[in-house]
Amino acid sequence: LGLSREKRGCWVVCMPPSMRCSFFRVALIALLLVALLQLLYLSLLSNLHGQQQRSAYPVPVGTSHTGSQWHRELKEHLRAAKVGGILDSSGQYWIYRHLLPHEKGNWKDLDVVLASHASVNNLGHLQDLVQHWDGRISLALFASNAVQAKLAVMFVYALSQLCPHVRQRVSFHLVCKSSDRVTFPELEDLSDFATLPNCEAVFSKAADMGIKVVNYAGNASYPNNLLRNVARAGIESAAYVLVVDIDMVPSEGLRSGFVNLATGGVDQHLVFVVPAFEIRHTRRLPSTKEELMRLYQVGEVRAFYEELCPRCQAPTNYSLWINLPEKKPAAKLGVAYVVEWKDPWEPFYIGRADVPAYDERFKQYGFNRISQACELNMAGFSFAVLDSAFLLHKGHKLPGDFHSQKDAENRRNRQLYRGFKEELRLRYPESSRRC
Repeated sequence: LGLSREKRGCWVVCMPPSMRCSFFRVALIALLLVALLQLLYLSLLSNLHGQQQRSAYPVPVGTSHTGSQWHRELKEHLRAAKVGGILDSSGQYWIYRHLLPHEKGNWKDLDVVLASHASVNNLGHLQDLVQHWDGRISLALFASNAVQAKLAVMFVYALSQLCPHVRQRVSFHLVCKSSDRVTFPELEDLSDFATLPNCEAVFSKAADMGIKVVNYAGNASYPNNLLRNVARAGIESAAYVLVVDIDMVPSEGLRSGFVNLATGGVDQHLVFVVPAFEIRHTRRLPSTKEELMRLYQVGEVRAFYEELCPRCQAPTNYSLWINLPEKKPAAKLGVAYVVEWKDPWEPFYIGRADVPAYDERFKQYGFNRISQACELNMAGFSFAVLDSAFLLHKGHKLPGDFHSQKDAENRRNRQLYRGFKEELRLRYPESSRRC
């Protein structure tokens, strides 16, 4: 009003009563408006903070937990897995089974579970496996150091929250060196993962980690056979298992087709070979044998290990398999023919969950799958080749794709294999078969 404090006070006092009443009413209304605006501001600020928290720690689909609640529950489960961690038979590795809380589904006992293994750098391949396999998957992850172990847990955390189809169907197990124990990330450690918006982003992050990774490089003494056994042991209430490498995908309907085949009863001493191929480009993977053959004819697809070790897959008899009479699309999966094992065959197969385990002394490159197939032969198993199912390795395998120590590892494992075959003669003294 342009007046001093004393004059303003006098002005108010000297006002007529009606004017003083109006003035105080206006002042009171103004104060109430200020208070309401402050409450509105605080409310908006609180909502914004809540949105930021939910964005940072998203709630798993289908749950009513807050992000922090889910994190606490998952962390407690992971702590239990850590307490339950066991050393392998060599004492060189810690094994942590079932990193995620188990979600029971409507799975039947007569079922096929896909078992696989990977280093953390190759976890991105899991996306294709989940897309092409409509059943359960048991995955053993290898962490070569403490940083990788923590990274594995964070990936599992992100997958558990943003990928409900993964959480419902995939069992994760972790293997790390005995010198490295699993540590569990706090919420603030998860910043790069907790802000991922969806499942696709998690797999994109995983795929980025695999760029420029050469075979087993960075994973000293990659224990592939131990990992295969861990993945197999993580299977619950399933009669059959298919063990594949993480960068392979099965053909469409393989699981359901085999379940239908096995429903009528099969010989318990049969394992069912799934022919394996390599595809040059992976933009569109063939899902049926008809599509596979079209790509085979133009050189996009070839027999697995065709360039590296033709003898390692020769008994599959690709020529016979390719020229089988064409089946109608609706025809059931069946057995095309039965073959004898011949050294150094290393087939991929569906077998009963109780077939002999892989020998865990074989690590890195060479003879790890050959040794197990050799034991199957000595134990009296026969090899039945399925007529229309197949596996695809993503990319043609080339000599230059391997790490520099590959040949030295192969020589070491060849020597180990010679002793292994002698052990089998003592293990199966009644067997008339030899490797």
